Amino acid sequence: MKFLIFTCVGVAHLLSLGCGETIYKNDISQRTFQEIKEEIASYKDVAKAIINLAVYGKYQNRSYERLALLVDTVGPRLSGSENLEKAIQIMYKNLQEDGLENVHLEPVRIPHWERGEESAVMLAPRIHRMAILGLGSSIGTPPEGITAEVLVVSSFNELQRRASEARGKIVVYNQPYISYATTVQYRVQGAVEAAKVGALASLIRSVASFSIYSPHTGIQEYQDGVPKIPTACITVEDAEMLSRMALRGNKIVIQLKMGAKSYPDTDSFNTIAEIVGSKYPEQVVLVSGHLDSWDVGQGAMDDGGGAFISWEALSLIKDLGLRPKRTLRLVLWTAEEQGGVGAFQYFQLHKINISNYSLVMESDQGTFLPTGLQFTGSEKARAIMEEVMKLLQPLNITQLFRDAEGTDINFWIQAGVPGASLCDDLHKYFYFHHSHGDTMTVMDPKQMNIAAALWAVVSYVIADMEEMLPRS
Repeated sequence: MKFLIFTCVGVAHLLSLGCGETIYKNDISQRTFQEIKEEIASYKDVAKAIINLAVYGKYQNRSYERLALLVDTVGPRLSGSENLEKAIQIMYKNLQEDGLENVHLEPVRIPHWERGEESAVMLAPRIHRMAILGLGSSIGTPPEGITAEVLVVSSFNELQRRASEARGKIVVYNQPYISYATTVQYRVQGAVEAAKVGALASLIRSVASFSIYSPHTGIQEYQDGVPKIPTACITVEDAEMLSRMALRGNKIVIQLKMGAKSYPDTDSFNTIAEIVGSKYPEQVVLVSGHLDSWDVGQGAMDDGGGAFISWEALSLIKDLGLRPKRTLRLVLWTAEEQGGVGAFQYFQLHKINISNYSLVMESDQGTFLPTGLQFTGSEKARAIMEEVMKLLQPLNITQLFRDAEGTDINFWIQAGVPGASLCDDLHKYFYFHHSHGDTMTVMDPKQMNIAAALWAVVSYVIADMEEMLPRS
């Protein structure tokens, strides 16, 4: 996942939406905002029924149990891997057996990269075997590895100041963790910046807010015209140790071996299921998460939880015998971790119908205890969403934040479609993100129940309202 900082929404704009003012400007609708508020309020009993079934009823913990079965059976699901394709086929069968409609697989082409065997050993000033994780799309080293002296820097600016010292060395970044959005640039761009000054390889302090000697992987990007060099993440602990050694004037030598290799793109699928709308079946509310993960841990948190509360949302609605006016479409994306590759191809295929998409939703920031919903859309759509969030009062989760975010739905948001993403307690998220620690042990069934209830209420109400969300 890619993470953006968000801010709370003020409610001052509601003052401009008086009871007698039409909610849609220059539209055929003549309904007042008061009338729309009353329509939303009429879903109070339905919202309670969804919440009760998900949180307190016979289907509590179902999303957790479904997820545990998949990740325990399949394991991590890297783009291009057999594990990912096995998971897709299992989910295709699961969605059919769940009684959802129009279950199908849409073919796409995705990257195929494998890390192979990898190791890093500090040879001087003492022998120390380091924990590393190669970064996605990195090249490998020669079979004998790369043995070189180390230059430790704490920022790109320091690297530029010391560029004359970098040639022929392994650059180690010991950048401080500020926030994921700010600090991840070192993982993404570190190899390119090191290569520009003649480095042989780069090792990057893991982008993590806490560490128990756990390296974190993720995507990195090469740049045309810049030599490709091997790159990997090391632990916070090793990065800080190397920095201390360098400040003391120690000569540091590391031997790096990486068997990483990229292969031709391969076939995969976005996995899709629906509850077809009763009145406007051509119109869509999309709920989603991504099924792929990195090749470490189990991919339970990123993004198994998001994918499975999205499935659970449709299951809950179906189990209550509800059928919204417009179609609820579940999409389980493939190859999100490589930059939304599967989602981009879905967008290219379906954008011809962009006017029929009322809302696109993605959960890809964990499924810990929700604090609310992030939303991007017109101010009038925001006013509607704030009313919808009031239906979550039984859970005491009614906040609407700005800046919906999700790699897979950003294509639609940038094209003007309203978007929403689950906002939850991220305190522990970057402890485990893209690491061996992303397992079912991180997940909490009660928190997943609440997240699924929120997801189901919002998606159902928006899909069942008489009119689509207004755009700018």
